[in-house]
Amino acid sequence: MSMNPYNYQKAASNFKRFEGNPILTPDRWPYPCNATFNPGVTKFNDETLMLVRVEDMRGFSHFTLARSKDGKTNWIVDSHPALECDTEMEEEEWGLEDPRIIWLAEREEYAINYVSFSKDGPMVSLAMTKDFKHFKRYGSMLPPEDKDASLFPRLINGLYVLIHRPIIRGEAHIWISFSPDLRYWGNHKILIPVRPGRWDCSRVGLGPPPIETPEGWLIIYHGVRHTVSGSLYRVGLALLDLEEPWKIIRRCDEWVFGPNRLYERTGDVPGVTFPTGTILDKETNEFRMYYGAADTSVCLATIDFDELMDMLMRSSTETTKDETVCKRLFEDNRKETEIGNDLK
Repeated sequence: MSMNPYNYQKAASNFKRFEGNPILTPDRWPYPCNATFNPGVTKFNDETLMLVRVEDMRGFSHFTLARSKDGKTNWIVDSHPALECDTEMEEEEWGLEDPRIIWLAEREEYAINYVSFSKDGPMVSLAMTKDFKHFKRYGSMLPPEDKDASLFPRLINGLYVLIHRPIIRGEAHIWISFSPDLRYWGNHKILIPVRPGRWDCSRVGLGPPPIETPEGWLIIYHGVRHTVSGSLYRVGLALLDLEEPWKIIRRCDEWVFGPNRLYERTGDVPGVTFPTGTILDKETNEFRMYYGAADTSVCLATIDFDELMDMLMRSSTETTKDETVCKRLFEDNRKETEIGNDLK
């Protein structure tokens, strides 16, 4: 039997790129801008609604709404931004970036996590809305430098749970944190660490919000590998325990999606596929993944959801050494904190 040394290409082909990609571009925007990418996505009023990151000609970003009946074509884009930087909030001085949207059942409203950017660095912030017309900002949730965040769509053991990606000692792992009230956060843990030597060796970060399945919380994340010609942003999968989400059940060994089309290789940041939102059509089982391509446009890839879960199960091992690495990193952090306290 012949072996295919490029098995990752076979795995990546399970996702089908929409033939109309890119679906949103700056040259088709209703007002001048440099880039349209990394949208938060949800279903609202029987439509697919996007909160699109739009970068202006100063290099600052804001969010604008776009809607489609089928989530693929005939997008209607608002003629003005839905959320811009609030000049009274210092952390938003340089704009808003990369939203993730969930329906928070306990509060009966949509929660939007986004990156607020200023001279102090990137921070994870929170806004709430019921109608995507009126937004209530809650400000920054955690100190900088922090990005790639989303709340889980329900309370777990009576607590709000947040996945985010701080930069600590130059290390960029995915973390998980807990809060009783969305204001005070604690019990911080490294959740998904980078893996030395692999495709996700330089940085990892959450993609779309966590997705609840009978098998566990499905996590779609981006992994970064720095190369001599730039950084490659590819997509991986992990599965967390439903009631103990700090436990990794499975994690794909290989990436499942990556940049290989011209619109993913050409743009402001070449070689980037950066998913930030998903929709599952429960009638057809079609799973739609929306992603930013090359930090320039919005694109779409689809897959049967059962096939996606099967791909995760086939290309990963159960509670592998990733969990050991995570525990070791967390233990090292704890020991360093104890040593630092002893020296005070």
